[in-house]
Amino acid sequence: MSRKGLVLFVAMCIIWGIPYLLIRVAVRQLDPTTLVFARCGLAALVLVPVAALRGELLPVLRRWPWVVAFGAVEMGVPWLLMSRAEQHLTSSMTALLVAAVPICGVVLYRGTHHEERLTAARLAGLLLGTAGVAVLVGVNVANAAVLPVVEMLVVVVGYTLGPLIIASKLGDLGGVGVSAVATAVVGLAYAPLGLTALPTHLRAETLWSVATLGLVCTAVAFVTFFALIVEIGPARSTVVTYVNPAVAVVLGVSLLGEPITVGMVVGFPMILVGSVLATRKPEPAVETATSAA
Repeated sequence: MSRKGLVLFVAMCIIWGIPYLLIRVAVRQLDPTTLVFARCGLAALVLVPVAALRGELLPVLRRWPWVVAFGAVEMGVPWLLMSRAEQHLTSSMTALLVAAVPICGVVLYRGTHHEERLTAARLAGLLLGTAGVAVLVGVNVANAAVLPVVEMLVVVVGYTLGPLIIASKLGDLGGVGVSAVATAVVGLAYAPLGLTALPTHLRAETLWSVATLGLVCTAVAFVTFFALIVEIGPARSTVVTYVNPAVAVVLGVSLLGEPITVGMVVGFPMILVGSVLATRKPEPAVETATSAA
């Protein structure tokens, strides 16, 4: 991984490790539809003017079906289901379930031209990361309500398809433009339900959570994520979800008082080591030259 790729990767690991805490706080007062509307609406208010100044809106609008598809699988469906799930699951558990994205990517990216050679080291990293997730989750999933877990599995599929759509159909477009149009479309789609369910009074912690989700974890995050996909490819870019849980668990435990388990202590190193192995770029195949007799 290049130095630029490493910087982008670390940035995304931190930025997308924060939302789980913020969502958990926000859904204490907000309906999930209101949260998705507010998050996307705030991001669009920042990104649309910037994209217009950069001349990125018109090229993106010409490919609006794929932008809508990206917005649906990366934001519209996952953020609604995640917000619903976090009404029942801890922020730590939600983040740990999302860590299955790279494994899902290995399956869904098979047969595409974005697939990278699955070396022994990468396979070992994916398996180790999966085992780490299993250790971290432990018996918690068995004890959790079934529907929230199923909702999070749908989130995993959406988060896997999003980078593939970017790389396959939108990679040559400006990341700011795509993010601007996608967030605007999702925000408008959720506006009727979101505004209807808006409470008359918002607590300070809710306002701060929504503002950070919209401006940092969406507007800044998607521009950074586009750059990461271009730099290291869609399959390896999803491996940030191996590190996001570490950030989410630390925040959940320290700020929300969520429990620390033996599985967390054992699983963290497994996920981090697995992440390093899984993101290792395969060595180019060595061709053996033969001479005619």
